[in-house]
Amino acid sequence: MKKIIIINGPNLNLLGKREPEIYGSQSFEGYFKSLQQDFSALELDYFQSNIEGELIDKLHDVGFSYDGIVLNAAAYTHTSVGIGDAVKGISTPVIEVHISNTYSREEFRHQSFISPNAKGVVLGFGLKSYALALQSFL
Repeated sequence: MKKIIIINGPNLNLLGKREPEIYGSQSFEGYFKSLQQDFSALELDYFQSNIEGELIDKLHDVGFSYDGIVLNAAAYTHTSVGIGDAVKGISTPVIEVHISNTYSREEFRHQSFISPNAKGVVLGFGLKSYALALQSFL
């Protein structure tokens, strides 16, 4: 069974409460339970942090032993050279995910330090973006 981890960055702990017109009204924890049911052929883990260094540490921790990483670094996508370098430095394939279409938002969200080293990018499909990313590991 393939071992996949979803890693979420800053403010994604507020899903279901924060800007529901962009991010929807469901918490990620609730959605994660449905992902575990829908993708029972995968062993799924989940980690969330608002702290850049903790995200880098988690990427280092799982980046040589897991079969895949689904990473939504949120705002750090557009600002963190360190997270981009961490993705480049590990061997586990990373799928970059965004709930919103970052290209329909502010211009600073059009750049990603993760994309150049990611296996792929899924954005703009709401929470379904995670399911689409997981599908790529089947």
